[in-house]
Amino acid sequence: MELWSDLLPLVGMMLATGLVGGILAGLLGVGGGIVIVPVLELALGILGVDPSIRMHIAVATSLSTIIPTSISSSRAHKKKNSVDTALVRKWGGYVFLGAALGSWLAAQVDSVVLAGIFATVALLVALKMLLPLGNWTIARDVPKGGASYLVPTGIGTVSSMMGIGGGTLSVPVLTLLNQPIHRAVGSAALFGLLISIPGTVGFMISGYGVPGLPLGSIGYVNLLGFIIISPATILAAPWGAWIAHSLSQRHLSMLFGFFLLIVSARMFYRTLMG
Repeated sequence: MELWSDLLPLVGMMLATGLVGGILAGLLGVGGGIVIVPVLELALGILGVDPSIRMHIAVATSLSTIIPTSISSSRAHKKKNSVDTALVRKWGGYVFLGAALGSWLAAQVDSVVLAGIFATVALLVALKMLLPLGNWTIARDVPKGGASYLVPTGIGTVSSMMGIGGGTLSVPVLTLLNQPIHRAVGSAALFGLLISIPGTVGFMISGYGVPGLPLGSIGYVNLLGFIIISPATILAAPWGAWIAHSLSQRHLSMLFGFFLLIVSARMFYRTLMG
């Protein structure tokens, strides 16, 4: 009986996280991670999970839910020939290594540091969505040479530490490097898989045996979250997409930007309050 009293609130919160994440993802046209992490972190707080490991669990569980989504998304983009296979071959290994490094780094730092990283990146993405920077680029093409591999490594590392897939960072970076938006989105879907797999495994290993983890956890990854959030997100995403059809692209961009500003402000507050 005590097991059920602990389990039911957790299941309910995971389901709510998936539904809210799915609606916002469908409405705003983003991958679930940038939405799931702050919602799940809030849900874990309501459940009374230790603040020192809450962000780790939210980030790790979010990464696990991105695996099936990325497989489905990358296959769909591959069929439409919108994946830059040459770029994926060039960057893929570095994205993978960066994601593995990110999960290790995340386990070494305090939860408020993860919140601060999430807040900073969310703020930068919000500003890009709110400001008219759609045609702004910083290079004519993807850079070549040894230093160019710092970019995919950085994408993998930061994405893994934030619990997000390829789209949130890869798409803005690739468009800044003058890559066509559809090719950027398609390639980012595959990068999401290269981020989520090593990131998930890394968080499973680094969180093994940590006290205070919620029921159904392997390391920092909560399997209940993986099982419940993924299908709930897929179920709810069309609802958000239906709402989105009544709004213009600019309005959607502004809505996403304001949403991320709120998320960023909350994460910064959490960072400052410790």
